[in-house]
Amino acid sequence: MTAPMTRAEKTRRTRLRMLDAAARLFVERGWAGATVEDIARAAEVGTQTVYFTFRNKRVLLKEVLDSVIAGDADQVATLDRPWARRVIAEPDPAVQLTLQAAGARLILERAAPVLDVVRGAAASDPELAELWRINQEQRHTVQLRFARALTEKTGGSLREGHDAASAADIALTVLGPETYGLLVTGRGWLPSRWEKWAADALVRQLLP
Repeated sequence: MTAPMTRAEKTRRTRLRMLDAAARLFVERGWAGATVEDIARAAEVGTQTVYFTFRNKRVLLKEVLDSVIAGDADQVATLDRPWARRVIAEPDPAVQLTLQAAGARLILERAAPVLDVVRGAAASDPELAELWRINQEQRHTVQLRFARALTEKTGGSLREGHDAASAADIALTVLGPETYGLLVTGRGWLPSRWEKWAADALVRQLLP
């Protein structure tokens, strides 16, 4: 006999259902087009349940963004996740860059459409502009840590005299949602093709 679901589990499942509905509607209808009422209806909850859980639509979008970037509900920072630890620990510089591209692909396949919603809304909403700025800073922090690891593995000998700071800038550009969106969403590349191109571009740009 199956044990009855606990209140905490019911709450967790309801929250996930709201996040899933919000992610789908934000992507389909955009920031302005996806109303809290529509999200509540799609999640099969009352509108007040959405407001009680997330306070407002901006917080809901932030929570959606966090969940699609992480891929789960665990409160674990990107640099503490297994794939990022493998990137840093990998002794071969070229393999490290290949792992960075693979990790970026997994995240962007989930998160790129939502990141596009945030970026589009940032032009007219100061709070979402701040959310977009923070996301960029977080992505830069991750790439800078990877770049420092890469620099250590190459003895500081990156291509064209690049240091960790400029290497992070290059990785931020190559592995960013803007580049992914242009090639995958805009030009119809398969994510696997983008991943291979991104890894090759990083090796060519950064390694001697």
